[in-house]
Amino acid sequence: MFRISHFMEDILDPKPLGPKRNPPGPVVIWNLIRRCNLTCKHCYSISADTDFPNELDTEQVFGVMDDLKAFHVPVLILSGGEPLLRPDIFDIAHRAKGMGFYTALSTNGTLIDESNIDRIDAVGFDYLGISIDGIADTHDKFRRKEGAFDASMEGLRLCRETGIKVGLRFTMTKDNAHELPQLLDLMESERIDKFYFSHLNYAGRGNKNRKDDVFLQTTRWAMDLLFERALEHARDGRSTEFVTGNNDADGVYLLKWMERHFPDRIEDIRIRLVRWGGNSSGINIANIDNLGNVHPDTMWWNYNLGNVKDRPFSQIWVDTSDPVMAGLKAWPRQVGGRCGQCTHFDICGGNTRVRAMQLTGDPWAEDPACYLTDEEIGISDDNETSDRPQPVPAAF
Repeated sequence: MFRISHFMEDILDPKPLGPKRNPPGPVVIWNLIRRCNLTCKHCYSISADTDFPNELDTEQVFGVMDDLKAFHVPVLILSGGEPLLRPDIFDIAHRAKGMGFYTALSTNGTLIDESNIDRIDAVGFDYLGISIDGIADTHDKFRRKEGAFDASMEGLRLCRETGIKVGLRFTMTKDNAHELPQLLDLMESERIDKFYFSHLNYAGRGNKNRKDDVFLQTTRWAMDLLFERALEHARDGRSTEFVTGNNDADGVYLLKWMERHFPDRIEDIRIRLVRWGGNSSGINIANIDNLGNVHPDTMWWNYNLGNVKDRPFSQIWVDTSDPVMAGLKAWPRQVGGRCGQCTHFDICGGNTRVRAMQLTGDPWAEDPACYLTDEEIGISDDNETSDRPQPVPAAF
């Protein structure tokens, strides 16, 4: 995850860097259930509104939680499918909070209403993220359900009014990119705490819609917009957060953006970006799916490292006999192509390996979704750079 707001605060009000503190364990994103009341076109878990067999039962979940706590996992993000469809979700969430985990809920928001908002509030979730894919009709088309937008917004407002920290989660494709400015305005008008921008990853249903990924220039336009909005909020002293995920080239692009806007702050921010280090799949980010399979992160559902029914997560996560896990934990990672030649490799760490694997079958090939030019990453003079189109405006 790339925390734009933190870097904007550092740009405006630089403070001395303290000692680097590595996380005590990985953040675990846990898909507790695959069932969902929606069938979103970019779903990485390819969920459906049906029960899936062999999911972990309550006692198995509790046993895994005990192991995660002993392994010093600091954060549990309870996800799905739609986690609110799991009958024991509140038992699991209360136990997670009682054990001292930072506990978050990732939901589509349509099932949050007056009948359960008090139970949601009683958990004391540290954060609740609701996925929104556009304004009204656009969102409903992505979610493949009429009225989904209104239901999600009603759930969001109930959470906000109850005092739960809530955020919008947005996955951008060519079909909804033009509504990003409206969603950022919606964040402000609805007094939402956080905006999470996800680049489309080639996984699950998203992989089947790879042709819908936005043009690289549109990604640059979107990042410019996010940087500008986060900077505005930081200048105003607002406590909102802007973060991105699934494309660690964002850190390098921030440096290029700063060349235009804050050239005197580049050296210090570059040090901070190197400390951030880019992609952390298999290191500080982990995933457990509904069947108990462990993955390097949520986008690797086609690659299993082991199953918590057979072996504790704590043993699976440190086992580097698996070649992919060994490669992810290696530093520097042995990545080829443009990524391997990039002069900013120490910032992004080779970006998202699962995209390379999905496209080429080789997890160590270059990331096809890096949106910087060869010239920008310092590997050669790109003769085609001047001919490339400029970032596109909000409407195509």
